[in-house]
Amino acid sequence: MVIRGRDFNEIYDLVGIRVLVESVRDCYSVLGAIHARWSPIPGRFKDYIAMPKFNLYQSLHTTVIGPNGKAVEIQIRTFDMHARAEYGIAAHWKYKLATVGENASAKPEMIWLKQLHEWQQETEDVGEFLETLRYDLRTPEVFVFTPKGSVIALPSGSTPVDFAYAVHTEVGDRCVGAKVNGKLVPLESILSNGDVVEVVTNKSPSAAPSRDWLNFVSSPRARSKIKAWFSKERKEEAIEAGRESIARQMRKVGLPLQKIFAGQAFLELSHDLHYPDIESMYAAVGNGHISAQFVIEKLVSSTDLHEPDAEVESHTNPLHSFEHVRRNSSGVDVEGADDVLIKLARCCTPVPGDEIVGFITRGSGVSVHRSDCINVTDLKLNQGDRIVGVNWNNSAKSSFLVNIQVEALDRARLLSDVTRTLSDQHVNILNASVSTSKDRTAISRFTFEMADASHLDAVLASVRSVEGVYDVYRVTNN
Repeated sequence: MVIRGRDFNEIYDLVGIRVLVESVRDCYSVLGAIHARWSPIPGRFKDYIAMPKFNLYQSLHTTVIGPNGKAVEIQIRTFDMHARAEYGIAAHWKYKLATVGENASAKPEMIWLKQLHEWQQETEDVGEFLETLRYDLRTPEVFVFTPKGSVIALPSGSTPVDFAYAVHTEVGDRCVGAKVNGKLVPLESILSNGDVVEVVTNKSPSAAPSRDWLNFVSSPRARSKIKAWFSKERKEEAIEAGRESIARQMRKVGLPLQKIFAGQAFLELSHDLHYPDIESMYAAVGNGHISAQFVIEKLVSSTDLHEPDAEVESHTNPLHSFEHVRRNSSGVDVEGADDVLIKLARCCTPVPGDEIVGFITRGSGVSVHRSDCINVTDLKLNQGDRIVGVNWNNSAKSSFLVNIQVEALDRARLLSDVTRTLSDQHVNILNASVSTSKDRTAISRFTFEMADASHLDAVLASVRSVEGVYDVYRVTNN
């Protein structure tokens, strides 16, 4: 009473009566007799028989003004419903298994258990599954209708997106709009008891859910389905990235790509590394759990693969000339070494003028980082003996990767104006990403190549002059 902020006069179940009958028909007959004798309190009648709770609880609840003007709550249910309410679903189901001549798969208990099993399969995290189950058992429900009159029970605060996923996963994934009681409403609208909901779907093969839906959906089913869709998408991207990374490493060491990819070597290797299939190994490489270099070293040690093919030969021989080109094009000199492979680290994308350090990698030459890069601290702590001094070679002609972030007030053609400005500054854009927050602030990130690092200030000033842009700066991932 104190927690919910209610007065003592608002508590109607101080006195309660439970009526047990043989059949559902008798439940409604008793209800009619009670309402004919005592006046019911408006808004206090609940029909959990027609619309059971998530945990299969069924009963009729009503509150009437009884003798002496006192409020009395009355619960009406069958003996079967009472057993389920008192002893739980599992215990009740155990005793009902002996019933002969009934279709067990159609029983409410089996439907409930199948739903739990489906959730458990969709949710890899055990803690998240238990939290989902606890949320559904405790949360009040709303009951809405499909256009054909079927009842859908949803957690209180649900939206049309929750309804769409309750109908079918594909309906939820393709949802683009909704009608509630015949009127178009925003997808984040809260549904109320008795609403008739119709989902508008996109038939395009590219239709997909939005990550923004996670900000307002209420049902665990909708949340898990949306997360599952994006997890699948990320996995496919990781598989492709892992495969490309392994192929690059194979070219680097001179292994025959076609022969290996067409054979069983990778399948056997994935099993040796305790992955169920090749795609899982590719995904692990793409996600950074293992390196492509580690995979190739294992492959070479477990098989006899030293036969280079034409494709590899054109990329890898002679190795020294390849290193010489990379060394000259990097714009960096290593102290005490002349002929060495040098690459600029992508984690911090150093450019001339930054303080830099070098790290001797295994098989990939020297990786050059900014001195304040977040990875350098760990490298110095754990592998300090492999840190080397490096300096910028200002006379070398080279290009550098630069990451910048643009913050602006969202408007039409904003992205077009920013990219045109960058193009006018003669920079080669390699990657771009844009996100817009609810307060209509657009955050854009660009990765581009520059031949002259001193030109960066002019580029930033030019972008800053675009209408709506209030800040632009270089991002170093530190």
